[in-house]
Amino acid sequence: MGDISFEAKVLHTTFEKQDAYNALSMPVYNCAAYEFESAEAMEAAFCGRTMDYAYSRITNPTVQYFENRVRAVTEAMSVTALNSGMAAITHVLMTLGRAGANIVTSPHLFGNTVSLLKNTLSAFGLEVRFCNLTNMSEVLANVDHNTCAIFLEVITNPQLEVADLKALATIATECHIPLIADTTVVPFSVFRGQDFGINIEIISSTKYISGGATSLGGLILDHGTFDYSHSITLKKWYEEFGNKAFTARMRKEIHRNLGAYMTPQVAYMQTLGLETMQIRFERMASTCLELAGRLQTLDGIVSVNYTGLKDNPYYKLSTAQFGAYPSAMLTFDLSSREACFAFMNRLKLIRRATNLFDNKTLAIHPASTIFGTFTEEERQEMGISQQTIRLSVGLEAGDDLFNDIMQALF
Repeated sequence: MGDISFEAKVLHTTFEKQDAYNALSMPVYNCAAYEFESAEAMEAAFCGRTMDYAYSRITNPTVQYFENRVRAVTEAMSVTALNSGMAAITHVLMTLGRAGANIVTSPHLFGNTVSLLKNTLSAFGLEVRFCNLTNMSEVLANVDHNTCAIFLEVITNPQLEVADLKALATIATECHIPLIADTTVVPFSVFRGQDFGINIEIISSTKYISGGATSLGGLILDHGTFDYSHSITLKKWYEEFGNKAFTARMRKEIHRNLGAYMTPQVAYMQTLGLETMQIRFERMASTCLELAGRLQTLDGIVSVNYTGLKDNPYYKLSTAQFGAYPSAMLTFDLSSREACFAFMNRLKLIRRATNLFDNKTLAIHPASTIFGTFTEEERQEMGISQQTIRLSVGLEAGDDLFNDIMQALF
């Protein structure tokens, strides 16, 4: 479609086949199976020799159209849509990992991601090495020939830590290790992961993309930029598929065997959400920056954390990587856990709920909820404070949000 805007690409990605009734929206193909004209055509589809649809656990026209739209605007080599962000993380790490391999990552990750790494995957012999990803010497000290991935969140949730992506990419390239990043917090309408050396992106499409928390979903973006001839796990796949080795194994084996493909109903909703993602993000993120600055003036708030604030320790790096509006999430600290609970209970407009980037503004106390099953010692290691409130800023006016916070504080 030539050199057109993000919004135009999203809105005008063409169907693979012309709709029989010339519908402007991709129909929802609520079917499990597809009929074939012959046994030979059926064999060819099931053995991967044609692109015909065989079964909706593997691929579906509505879901594939959603994937195609994302691929059109991100310019990723391949896009796979799954039924949650956690499913996407699991698929990526199981595709790259093996017993005896290790993953180098940060302890400052979302709670369920830490649990997946420490408890679930480690039970299958995959070692996890937690280190400070903002310290390149420490990263180098942890990687070795058995490292199958360096994995991070581009802005950690809820610590809001920012690592130097290009520095990590340099280490990953020199050591022949894929750089994997969860980029959920910053939408791909303003951040191109491949420009910073990220090989594979993981996105919870439940967040910005779904269009107001309508549905759960996850995306895997493979940029096709890693040389898998150096991967012990994917070497045989590389010999057949080259730089598509990751996607080949993930789609032909892991994806088929785990059965976590996105449903057509969700794909339809998220395709619609994608159409308005950028305009919603601009409103949410600009309000978030404005609100963060205003909260710094309130005596009842101990500190405010948002990487778009000029006095934030990550401001310069965050701006270079993500622009002026790094996300629509901020955190602030009150004097104690008890003060946080009292504040939460007095909120009238802001909703007490989990999730991020709903159309409504959401508040949560991470230490007692997302990280509630961890010990206090574990929470301290992960940088989770009992004093912290996380705010996901929605589409409300900044004055309304500020006034609600004011009345809940005092």
